[in-house]
Amino acid sequence: MTTLGGQVKPKVRLGDLVFSRAASVAGIGILITLAAVAVFLFIQALPALNPEADFSGKAENPISYVTPYVFGTLYGSIIALAIATPLAIGIALYISHYANRRFSQILGYIMDLLAAIPSVVYGLWGIMVLAPFLNPTYLWLNENLGWIPLFAGQVSATGRTMLTVGIVLAIMVLPIMAALIREVFLQTPRLHEEAALALGATRWEMIKMAVLPFGRPGIISSMMLGLGRALGETMAVALVLSPASIINFALLTSQNSNTIAANIALHFPESGGDYRSLLIASGLMLFLITMLINMLARYIISRRAEFSGAN
Repeated sequence: MTTLGGQVKPKVRLGDLVFSRAASVAGIGILITLAAVAVFLFIQALPALNPEADFSGKAENPISYVTPYVFGTLYGSIIALAIATPLAIGIALYISHYANRRFSQILGYIMDLLAAIPSVVYGLWGIMVLAPFLNPTYLWLNENLGWIPLFAGQVSATGRTMLTVGIVLAIMVLPIMAALIREVFLQTPRLHEEAALALGATRWEMIKMAVLPFGRPGIISSMMLGLGRALGETMAVALVLSPASIINFALLTSQNSNTIAANIALHFPESGGDYRSLLIASGLMLFLITMLINMLARYIISRRAEFSGAN
């Protein structure tokens, strides 16, 4: 150490300096990559905005082409989120507050392994196993609840419906959501839990009074991250869904609104000219939607920084 102006100046180690610079370069590199992707998509999508663009008869204008796919992307992701959120909360609560330590570790490992399964495997499982298995249930829903618009219409004979896609996506985002919610629940201050139990609350009452209120922002954050994961899913949706360029709220019919990512994967290889630019423009729309959702998720997560070390 050296003394400068009466203050002790610590000696800078070479390893600390190298690590700091490497971390800074990595962070800046991520920003540069993100900006480069955005600029590339914007430049490649510009020809589609030309009023004289020729889309080979597949679209009249970019807005009418992209709108059904934006709807399908959001619709399928919201269905997945509605299914996955209560399951993720239940799994996280069981691991963090009910299961014994050894079994909770095993269950946590299994949940982490689900996140490592490739999406194409989920797609094959969905089309070959899940869709035929659920088809009798879809027929029952249509016969008994067909007066509800969501279950109306001609039921798909193959089970390849928007509801099947939503279930597959829910299973895919479940590990991410459950892992994040579990970590938030484990950060609940121990004194809050013990105080609730000392006042005579049961375990479930203690969870309602102490754990769930504390973990509410974490639950919202996990929902945002899961939504961002579901929005960009490609292969599972492309394999399971029977796609069409329509806006359809029915969950059990064979005519389903396709997603942006699946539509690009299906049509990009044989596309060309202005139609390729139109597909890239839809990809730019997906990029913007996903970025906004992830930014919102990071903002909510950053609000929990004040609780670090609460235990």
